[in-house]
Amino acid sequence: MINPFRANYTYVIIGSGIFVSPKGVLEGAGSVGMSLVIWLSCGIISMLGALTYAELGTTIARSGGEHAYLMEAFNPNDKHKCFGRIPAFLFDWISVFIIRPSMFAIMCFTLGTYVTQPFYHDCLPPIYLTKIFTVLAMVLLCVINCMSIKFAERIQVVMMVVKLLAAAIIVGGGFYSLSQGNTETIASGFEGTGTETSIIVLSFYNGLWAYDGWNNLNFVTEELQNPRKNIPRAICIAIPLVTVVYMVVNIGYFAVLTQAEILESGAVAVEWGKRMLGVMQWIIPVFVVCSCFGSANGSLFSSGRLCYVAAYDGHLPSVLSFLHLQRHTPIPSMIFTLIISALLVVPFDLSSLIGFFSFTAWIFYGLTASTVLVLRYRFKHKAEHDNYQVPLAVPILVMILSVYLVLVPLIYLPKPEYIHVLIFMAVGLLLYFLLVYKEIKIPCVGLATKFMQKLFLIVPPSGKTE
Repeated sequence: MINPFRANYTYVIIGSGIFVSPKGVLEGAGSVGMSLVIWLSCGIISMLGALTYAELGTTIARSGGEHAYLMEAFNPNDKHKCFGRIPAFLFDWISVFIIRPSMFAIMCFTLGTYVTQPFYHDCLPPIYLTKIFTVLAMVLLCVINCMSIKFAERIQVVMMVVKLLAAAIIVGGGFYSLSQGNTETIASGFEGTGTETSIIVLSFYNGLWAYDGWNNLNFVTEELQNPRKNIPRAICIAIPLVTVVYMVVNIGYFAVLTQAEILESGAVAVEWGKRMLGVMQWIIPVFVVCSCFGSANGSLFSSGRLCYVAAYDGHLPSVLSFLHLQRHTPIPSMIFTLIISALLVVPFDLSSLIGFFSFTAWIFYGLTASTVLVLRYRFKHKAEHDNYQVPLAVPILVMILSVYLVLVPLIYLPKPEYIHVLIFMAVGLLLYFLLVYKEIKIPCVGLATKFMQKLFLIVPPSGKTE
């Protein structure tokens, strides 16, 4: 059994976002003061979302996160085979093809940015070069996760320490700069604050991306010790701590760099290191690259769990849940995530990927929050002390916020990637009725599965026959 505190919940949330999102948040906020307000607000929104998920995690003690809650809420005991499975299927469909690959792509893209930026002192590196390093990082991480789970876990532990060291250096240097009287940027306060709602929402996308990971414990609920007490406790400790860290890191940036320097930089932490560390400036990009490597490693590692649960329930090809015969690594799901992530890197830049991810993720965060209301009604005969419960206003507020975060950019700033998500959901709905509900068999799938089994030496997971 896993203790959620030993699972390093705080470290899971703190990732590459704090090294890439400050520029996007400031760009949309328009002022230093407003950007700090947005960082604080994103922490509060993440707390509300996490507390909502905490109730779901203690009510439905199944691993799989959103998939498990949507199945239980809308398709209890497989009663509503036609429409009841649709929310869970759409979540699986979008997660496997968009949410998980785009998350992995953003982390690797940040890594590629910090690898290339130090070699271009006065300008941004060529985008094609950044993308080449991004894809190389993806391939390396895929190989590591396919070869050894234990080695991937060791990487995670080491990189956790490195990312906190990078944050500590920025905070320490920033407060030293403030002590020297460099307060011009922070003193500008709310001067220049933006008023365009759609642009401010995009800054929230960047901030919320940095906090993403607050729902990770829900993917391993079955493996946690005493989830009814430990999940809420971990949330109430971790997210406020992460919020404080993000706030002081941003103050560290503002204490050293001007607004213009942050907005013009492709890698804010690199510019900070040039100004503060002199000949030791190489430390920051190295630490940030390590941090991104660890975060991307964790993202790819957890993708296998979602593929397994979705494939086990028949929402995805069963081969995506297969494991290597000897290493017990989910090679098909890893390679699949690698391919989709690499394809996403080709047309998008980093900012577009973050918007693409956040828009899609908050559709399902809001939908999952609605399951709290459904499950409360169904389990109303249970005593309140049986499960952890949040005030009913919390999931309702999360639903309202998710509608706002999705509809405002869709109406006022309808980027092509948002439309693509909706089209892809419609395609998924069609495939659901053909392949899942009607159970129409695609020719040659069996032969392709057998070929992959022989090629990669993979077998169905324990307890599942093929």
